[in-house]
Amino acid sequence: MHPMRNIILVGFMGTGKSAVGRSLARRLKRPFVDLDRWMEKKAARSIAQIFSENGEAGFRKLEQEAVKEVILKSGQVIAAGGGVLLNEENVKRLKGSGVLVCLTASPEVILKRTLASLPSRPLLKGPQPRERIEELLALRAPSYAQAHKAIDTSGLRVEEVVEEVLRKIADCGLLNQ
Repeated sequence: MHPMRNIILVGFMGTGKSAVGRSLARRLKRPFVDLDRWMEKKAARSIAQIFSENGEAGFRKLEQEAVKEVILKSGQVIAAGGGVLLNEENVKRLKGSGVLVCLTASPEVILKRTLASLPSRPLLKGPQPRERIEELLALRAPSYAQAHKAIDTSGLRVEEVVEEVLRKIADCGLLNQ
C-alpha cells in the first residue's frame, strides 16, 4: 500500500493555485503547502525581496531546495510557484511524489487577477504587464505541458475548479498509484 500521493497544483501566477489549493485541502482534509509562502518563511524574506537580492537564479535555487524538502511528506495539497516546472529536477521530484495538475487562464484573466498585486510580482515589472504575461506563457508552455492534467480556470469559481481537479484525478486513478 503506497502512502497517499500529493496533489501538486502548478501553472502561471493568477491561475488560482493558492485559492484552489487551500479549498481542495480543506475538502480532502489534507495539509496545504503554498511553496512560495514556505520559501518566504524559510528565507525570512518576501519573494520580491529574494528576487531583488538574489536575482531569479537565486530564487530558483531556493525553490529547488523547497521542492526537495516539501515532497518528503505525502498526502499534501501543494501549490507550487509559477516557474517551478522550468527546472527538470523539480519536474522529476514533483511527478514522483504525486499528481501534477496545471491550472491555466487567458492572459486577460491573469492580468485582471494579478493587477492589484503587480508591485509584489517581480516577473511582471515593467510598462507592459500584458505583453510580459503573454511572453512568459509562451516560454513556459512546454514546461506546463508536463503536468498530468490541465484545467482552464478563466471562467470558473474556486469551488468549480476544485470539482474539476477532483474529477480529473479520479478519471485517471492517479491518486491510488
